[in-house]
Amino acid sequence: MKKIIPLFLFIIVVGFLFFSLSSNPSKLPSPLLGKSFPSIEGKDFYSDKSIKFASLFDNKMSIVNVWASWCLTCRKEHQMIMNIAKNTDLQLIGINYKDTQKDGAKYLEIMGNPFDKIIFDPDGKIGMDLGVYATPETFLIDKDGVILYKHIGEINQKVWEENFEIYLNKIES
Repeated sequence: MKKIIPLFLFIIVVGFLFFSLSSNPSKLPSPLLGKSFPSIEGKDFYSDKSIKFASLFDNKMSIVNVWASWCLTCRKEHQMIMNIAKNTDLQLIGINYKDTQKDGAKYLEIMGNPFDKIIFDPDGKIGMDLGVYATPETFLIDKDGVILYKHIGEINQKVWEENFEIYLNKIES
């Protein structure tokens, strides 16, 4: 009996780890889906002026991308974000997360700035209010400020077509 209990506990731990490691973090549900974007206030990345997010979504479809200069996956997806920025029907808002303005500005100087507006979140408070797990995370917001979709991780062409374009096509129809 003494040998069975540790074996039983070992099997439970291994099972838990197996299911945890095989889960896809980009499929984590968000309690914000279908709700209005939280009434959050942040500082403009360049001017340090206070900005209310609600004022940014005034009758515009928006993509909100949480990024950081230290984030390797953000660098990997940046060209795709630059391509998305070419869509004039979409407003692109960046949240510079747990970063410094100096590093963020250098990143944008080197990689290019696709954003119409950037909110600076050096302490991660805005990210916490949005339930950010890791960078990058991207939200699709409708013209009324309602969160339609949230993606955790890199956006590539396949992710864009299979997840974001579906919502955009429904709205255009």
